[in-house]
Amino acid sequence: MTSFPGSPKLLKGGIVLIDPATAQVQRIIALQYNPESLSRTLQVQGASEGGDRSEALRLKGPAVETIKLDAEIDATDDMEAGDATVSESGISPQLAALETLLYPSTGQLATNHTLSSLGTLEVLPMETALPLFVFGQHRVIPVRLTDFSVTEEAFDPNLNPIRAKISLGMRVLSIDDVGFTHKAGSLFMSYLRQKEGLRAKAQAGTLGALGLTGIP
Repeated sequence: MTSFPGSPKLLKGGIVLIDPATAQVQRIIALQYNPESLSRTLQVQGASEGGDRSEALRLKGPAVETIKLDAEIDATDDMEAGDATVSESGISPQLAALETLLYPSTGQLATNHTLSSLGTLEVLPMETALPLFVFGQHRVIPVRLTDFSVTEEAFDPNLNPIRAKISLGMRVLSIDDVGFTHKAGSLFMSYLRQKEGLRAKAQAGTLGALGLTGIP
């Protein structure tokens, strides 16, 4: 059954992993179904919390933005189509693609263990790929995953999960987190410029609409 030829193409949200030094794309994780809702929280970074009156209107940096979403993964259609991977593992590969975003690789863990065993004085924390949360062509946002939870709701005869709900929590990485020269910093600045461009398109209000003829 083909879709109506005039119907718009449905874009999918997802996460793109890139090398933070070269910006080369390493992996793309597309959500099977777009979330029905997406919540964003912005926390202002005021210059002073100590009551200094001269600092009341100053901002010391960009707002701290967090994003939360719920999405579903369902293998029903693929099972009916006879997909070999789904028959063998259910939706475990899709879950693993998301879960491993929160882990260092086994190679990194083994390397750090070796360095520690050799008496290296300082073993640096392991750097991961840079995740970009993509939700439409104009929202490509550098993020750090802060939490992930999954509720597996159905299983095949081999106890592979075949339906699950996932919850993702992310914090937007700003120049305060990574600086201007980091790839995430330039992506954040682009994200902020897009906000400023949208602000310019918003219809301006009037004092009359607020019941005022002027500012007292």
